[in-house]
Order: sequence, then C-alpha cells, then structure tokens
Amino acid sequence: MNTRMSRTVRFRRTRSLAAAVLTAGLLGATTVTGLGVADAAPAPPSTPFTTPNTDSCPNKTAPPAPIDTSEVPAPGSTTPSPLPVPSNPIGGDKLGRCGVVVPAGAPPVPADISATAWLVADLDTGKVLAAKDPHGRYRPASTIKTLLAAVALPALDPNQVVIGTQDDANADGTRVGIGPGGRYTNDQLFHALLMCSGNDAAHAIATQLGGDEATVAKMNALAKQLQAMDTRAATPSGLDGPGMSTSAYDLATIFRHDMQNPTFASIIHTEQYDFPGYPADPKIPDDKDHPGFPIANDNRLLYDYDGDLGGKTGYTDDARQTFVTAAERNGHRLVVTLLKADVLPIRPPEQAARLLDYAFALPAGANIGSLPDRNTGEDSNTNVALASPPCLLYTSPSPRDTERSRMPSSA
Repeated sequence: MNTRMSRTVRFRRTRSLAAAVLTAGLLGATTVTGLGVADAAPAPPSTPFTTPNTDSCPNKTAPPAPIDTSEVPAPGSTTPSPLPVPSNPIGGDKLGRCGVVVPAGAPPVPADISATAWLVADLDTGKVLAAKDPHGRYRPASTIKTLLAAVALPALDPNQVVIGTQDDANADGTRVGIGPGGRYTNDQLFHALLMCSGNDAAHAIATQLGGDEATVAKMNALAKQLQAMDTRAATPSGLDGPGMSTSAYDLATIFRHDMQNPTFASIIHTEQYDFPGYPADPKIPDDKDHPGFPIANDNRLLYDYDGDLGGKTGYTDDARQTFVTAAERNGHRLVVTLLKADVLPIRPPEQAARLLDYAFALPAGANIGSLPDRNTGEDSNTNVALASPPCLLYTSPSPRDTERSRMPSSA
C-alpha cells in the first residue's frame, strides 16, 4: 500500500547488493524523527556569508569550470561547444540580466540565499516574479530527471513489467535498490526516479527508450521544443558529463511542462511508496530473496512547507545543491528553482521556502518576464533568434559523481 506518511519515517537503503546486507546488519529497521541523523545543523561558517555575485555574467555561455574529472570526454570524443546564446533573452529583456531582478517597488529579496542562480514564477500564468541570473548556465544534477520524466512518461506503458538487470543495479551514484531478476512496472520505476532520484531507475527507463545516447538525444530535442535553450543533457540521470547545462529559467520551464501531466504531479507529491524486492542471486552463496521496502520522498518541503506540491532535488560535486519545487497558497501556485546552492548558511529547501514566501507576498500582477507558453514553447515577450556561435541515508560518493540519496528532511 502506498500512502502519504507521517514525519516519522521508517526506511531502508540499498546502494548495492553488498551494501544492502551491510546496512541491514548495522542499522536494522531504523526510525528517524524530525531532522534525522543526516540533517544535523550546519556548523557556523568561518567567514561571514555573502551572496554569490553574478552581476558580470560569468556563466552566460557555460557553467563554472568543473572541480573533478567527471566531464572529461571519453577517448575519441571532444567536449561539445557551449550552446548558442539567444540574441534576445527568452522571457523578456529583464531576464537577460545576471544579478537579482525583481519587480519595480518590490522589497529586497530574502537574506541567506546561497544559490548562485534562482527563479520564482507563477506555475499557471508563467509570469516570472523574481530571479537571480535566470539564464546563467549551471549543472542540473538530478533535477534533469524532470526532463527524463517529460520524455518517458508519455512514451512508456506504466503497467509494463521490466526485469531488473545487473547493469541497472550497478548504476553509478544514487540507487533506489533495483536488483537483477526483480520485476518492476514502469510506474514503480517512475516513483523511484522522482521520489528517490534512483540512477538505477533512470538506467532501466533509458534502456527502454533506446539506451543512454538515444535517451539524451530525446531529452535535448524536447528541451529545444520547450524553448529551454540553456539546457543540454549529457546523461539521463544527471551525473555530470561533457556539455551538461541548464538554467534557473529552463528548469522552471521544464517543471511547469511536467506539471501538466497528472501522473508526474501525483508522483512528486507522494511521501511514501512500497518498492518491490528482488530474488536471491544464485551466484552468491547463501543469498536470500530480498523483500520489498518502503521508499520516502527526498523533497524536504513536502513535509515541512504548507502547500508544497512536490519537487526534485539534486547534488554533484560540480553542480552543488540543485532544487526545484512548487507550492500552492490561496489558489496561487508558484514554482521555485535553485542552482549551485550550498547548505550554508541555510539549507536549499529553506532557501526555496523563503523565496516562495517572498513571491507569494508580491502584489498581484507584479512580474519581470514570462516562461514560454506551455503549448507552443514560445514566450509572450520575445521572438527567439539565436546568436551565431529517502531518500534514505547519505552515501559515499561514487568515483564519477557524488549524487546522493537523501532523507526527506535533507538538502
């Protein structure tokens, strides 16, 4: 039975077949209440916090330089050139600015926002209410799974049964716990993808869409159709790869498109879901059947912010913290996006909550631009012309990426 859960979350984490046994032995059936073991208060910063300054447009064409080797091209390949920058800012001239942009007469934006780029928009009208570096290019991490969902949900039969493979189980980064020989419906895979950011689920979904390369091509084609011109997926899961980028504006555009799909909206609003187990591996001596287990949504605001509709978290060493969520208040629905955020001085969900509160308090009609039309992919302010050229406990980082599964109360 899949139900909305209380704030006391019983959980189980499977990072690999061996890790599942170790976790069971060390933790058993663990209950976490409130903030939980993975969400201790951040240590005070050693230097005073200052909001990242983007006034000089340092990320107009490409994300910041990587800090690891995750984006080194495979032998024989090269890093793609940056995506062309539209001659006219999509969404309106004000959205071409790189600093903080708010409506005339609006109060100062909230303090303690560490996100280098962010945006708040009306989910229904598409009007952008406030932003910082809205078209600056950053890495999406697992928030790109919202684009994968936009491709996969209409394409795959939710009731189709998929058999888990060893390749699924070996997926790099965050895994929900798919095992070889397990039987999973696509609906179950979609829940694992969006609730727990399972890269094993992303792999199983991408395999059905023709493999990683074909899936990425479909994701990028849809991004272009939606006028998300700062977005290029390099992997289906959000693991960093050569040429990967998005923007706060694009992430809101993609999420707004997704929210037209009732299945997507239902999944991201689910707090707990029962995920299937998988059979014993005959190649492992004394291995036993692995029973199913409940998974919990890793969007903290779903539990802590009144009116939250659901969202998607992300993290890699290069992307830092990324986040998108939506909330409703008095019939007014807003979406907020954060890119390249950190957990200090406050965690990204708290930053998102402050920005939502700020935007909900703005006068009716206040805006600085618009998202593209949900049906045509064209925004109402510009003609596009291109210039020429969980879920559960924190886990150890993988060699390529530190995408992590989270408790519902974590960043």
